[in-house]
This record gives sequence, structure tokens and C-alpha cells, in this order.
Amino acid sequence: MKISIILFIFLIHCNLLAQDVTLPKTREFQQSLTPDEVINILKEGNSRFINNMRLEREYHTEVKKTSQGQYPWAVLHGCMDSRVTSEIIFDTGIGDIFVNSLAGNIITDEVIGSMEYGCNVVGSKLILVLGHTNCGAVKGAIDDVEFGNITTVLNEIHPAVDSAKFLLSSNIFTSSNSSFVELVTRLNVKMGMDEIRRRSPALKELEDNGKIKIVGAIYDVETGEVKFLE
Repeated sequence: MKISIILFIFLIHCNLLAQDVTLPKTREFQQSLTPDEVINILKEGNSRFINNMRLEREYHTEVKKTSQGQYPWAVLHGCMDSRVTSEIIFDTGIGDIFVNSLAGNIITDEVIGSMEYGCNVVGSKLILVLGHTNCGAVKGAIDDVEFGNITTVLNEIHPAVDSAKFLLSSNIFTSSNSSFVELVTRLNVKMGMDEIRRRSPALKELEDNGKIKIVGAIYDVETGEVKFLE
């Protein structure tokens, strides 16, 4: 009985801690954050995810709190891969982040327009281009797959493939070479970041003025860990 009481008190304590660290969903909180603080929030959320310590959330309450407005602090652009669900892997709630998903996390005018809305209009402080390991789109681009409209998507990844061939000391430039796939994945993310800066003067100005940061990361589908690129 004594052990049960102690366990009960411990669980209550954990629940209270979880409630205490659930972040506000207000414009004031959003605007108080720096881009680096947003990065830390995402890193902490991913740490909770991989350690199976996700926060307990009252989603019905979050729906009510966000019904009259949204103040997300980050815009995430990732792949459509079903294993990479940004809200889950970063342990965020309703109204915390904007999420774009497109095969191979390629950058299009529509994606950039969505980012401009998130940062220039709504006030988000961070743009994260999120790639992932074992990406089917990256592998397809490496192997020159052609099929319907998928070909158009894969063509956007070919510059990363071509660059990787000059950087990797190997003659095996196929999807069977895991080191090559990893390098192409990283380059694809970095080139995506550069594309955003090149094609959006509005976002580049925000970054140059320190209002936002444009960063990249890779999600490991085997471990659940997100590694931010330097």
C-alpha cells in the first residue's frame, strides 16, 4: 500500500511538471522568443520524444485556446514520409508549429510563399528544412527513377546528387551506397536552405536582421533523433 501511495504521488508530480512546461499559445510568448530559443525548444521536444517522455496534453483545451488565433513559433518543411510527423517527433501541441510536407522536402514557390506567410505575416521565428534518413525520394533521384509526375519532384534533388559525386571518395553512386545517400540527403537540405534565401528576398531580409533563422536538420528513422546541421 505504501509503495502504491508513493507511486501515486510521483505520477501526480510528473503530471504537474508536464503542465508547467506546456508553452503558452499567445502572440506575446511568440514574439518574446529568439530564433535560438525556438531551436532549443525543438531540441528539447525531440529529446522527450526519443526518451518516451512526451508531455501530457489536453488537446480539447488547446483547440479552445487557439480558436481565435494562431501564433506558431516555427515553420517546418519536411518530406511527406509517413514516419516523419513533425508535431510528434518534436513533441509540440496544436498551434505551436507550421508544417509543410513535400516529397524529398523540395523547395517550390508555393512552399516559399507559405514560409513568408508564417514568418512575415504571423511572426514565426524559425524556418527548419527537415530531411530524413532512408528517404525514398533521395534514393529515386540517385537512381534516376522516371515515373509520371514523380520525375518532376526527383529532378529537384538532382543538383544535390551531382554535388555529392564530387565530394565522396567512391565510385558507387547508387542508392545501395548508404554513405552516398546520407551525403545527398544532407546536401539536399542545405541546398534547400540556400534556395529559400535566394528566392525570397523577404525571408532573407528577416534572417539578415536577426529576426529569424533558416536552419536544417536530419531525422533518423531508426532512432527518432533529429540532428541539426552546422
